[in-house]
Amino acid sequence: MSRSVYLDHSASTPTDPRVLEAMLPYFTQDFGNGSSAHRFGRAAERAIEESRESMARILSVEPENIIFTSGGTESDNLAVRGAAWSRVGQGRHLITTPIEHPAVVNTVNQLADMLGFERTLLPVDAHGLVDPEDVVAALRPDTTLVSVVYANNEIGTIQPIPQIAVLARERGVLMHTDAVQAGGQLPLDLNALGVDMLSLSAHKFYGPKGVGALVLRDGVDLAAVQTGGAHENNRRAGTSNTPGIVGMAKALELAYAEFDDRTAHLQAMRDLLIDGVLSTVPAAYLTGHPTQRLPSHASFILDGVDGNTLVMHMDVRGVAVSSGSACKTGNPEPSSVLLALGCSPEAALGSLRMTVGKDTTAEDIEYAVDTLAAVVAKLHILKA
Repeated sequence: MSRSVYLDHSASTPTDPRVLEAMLPYFTQDFGNGSSAHRFGRAAERAIEESRESMARILSVEPENIIFTSGGTESDNLAVRGAAWSRVGQGRHLITTPIEHPAVVNTVNQLADMLGFERTLLPVDAHGLVDPEDVVAALRPDTTLVSVVYANNEIGTIQPIPQIAVLARERGVLMHTDAVQAGGQLPLDLNALGVDMLSLSAHKFYGPKGVGALVLRDGVDLAAVQTGGAHENNRRAGTSNTPGIVGMAKALELAYAEFDDRTAHLQAMRDLLIDGVLSTVPAAYLTGHPTQRLPSHASFILDGVDGNTLVMHMDVRGVAVSSGSACKTGNPEPSSVLLALGCSPEAALGSLRMTVGKDTTAEDIEYAVDTLAAVVAKLHILKA
């Protein structure tokens, strides 16, 4: 292995050293439980509330409208299940898409299969885009929630969230967006987006794993999904992860302080990667929207190549990539996201995701493209 190149930033990013530095005191010096009344507890509580205020300024919400969670999955669960349960007297119809993260899809499915809710899956086009007019057509008097991902983790397509949110909220329907992949790469101003709920996960924007947030618009009521103590204003029980919360706030602060420079670099590396793959690797084509996609995100289908096999061969040569999402690792079934775009099951098995980061270099891209071309050529020979 002559070089190590990490191109799986949609799965996780490394923790920024500045974030780690901010977290360290809360593992040792200020280790108290934020619910405790003594000085150790008060120090932890103060750090949590200062973090909440810091994030609130970026998200354009009141601090009390940020609920800290264990990550994106819990945030999505709380948004979908909490909203559905709290509005069950108004209706049991939920609208989402077939290209959501499993944290949304499986929660909606459970509500439908076990508790009698009805679900509508909005169609997407060949690029994975939702047409806002399809949202209008799907809305019913008993619809209580629309959940549409801000940017998909497998294909990177960015949805027209503000347009969809207006349509939902005009009819009194709650609007949630899973913004886990968008954190640090797209604007997160809740007012500009127009959504009622937004999910985040810190490790997607150079924060620690195991901490996330659900961000609410004023007046949104949720039924508690995780019961216990009165943490997070009785909306999410459990001892607060003080170091994680501090790290998340610091990571978000850095991401948006450096937003223009970061996104410009990501776009340049992404475009170099896409151009390199499409011009060098035979039978490779781009999935997702060609321009309306995350700054860091490149995704492809490689005809005649198994994606999981490709990932292993790339790893042996020092390049970390993925086939579909990290949540599908080891799953031999074709990606449901690519099937929703109209890909055949055979083609969908050849998916490849390569996502750049703030420290990715042009030399990294050149090595990755050359390695990919060599691996694909070898796999075609072995298959012949």
